[in-house]
Amino acid sequence: MARIRVRVTKEQRHQSRMAEISTSIKSITSKKQNITKEFKKGDEVEVASHEDGFVGSYYTATILSKFDANHYIVKYKTLLTDDESALQEEVTAGEVRPVPPHQDETMSEKSFRVYDIVDVYDNDGWWFGCISGKIGEEYYVYFPTTEDNIAYPSHVLRFHQEWCKCGWIPLMS
Repeated sequence: MARIRVRVTKEQRHQSRMAEISTSIKSITSKKQNITKEFKKGDEVEVASHEDGFVGSYYTATILSKFDANHYIVKYKTLLTDDESALQEEVTAGEVRPVPPHQDETMSEKSFRVYDIVDVYDNDGWWFGCISGKIGEEYYVYFPTTEDNIAYPSHVLRFHQEWCKCGWIPLMS
């Protein structure tokens, strides 16, 4: 039996890897987090958005009160109303997670690489994506939910982590 050799280019491998990661990110962002932690008034949290155009983004907020067993009233730190006051809204417990640990200490030890799954601070929140390339000092981040590929400096990036009842879990590419 004759062997058929298929030549795969570096670009084809890159596109294939990006497609795999994009599928993973889309499946994660489409799920709501399990309710694994009770929050109290004054706790700093991140709230996941599931609105069209905002899927895969997290916004820093403070718990104002618990509305009922499955809802909190939060006050956002960076989202404002039309009159420039901090936006307050009711959110489900499944949209709320603790603020991830700060990564400054580890960033100097480990730089970002192509295919790392990251969050990017942009437009007042953290957006979930994957590093698709690097040119100079800027990292290109691909956002599967919007299909945008945008360059950012490293100081607005952090490694993405998912919250579960046992704590923070870094996502590996």
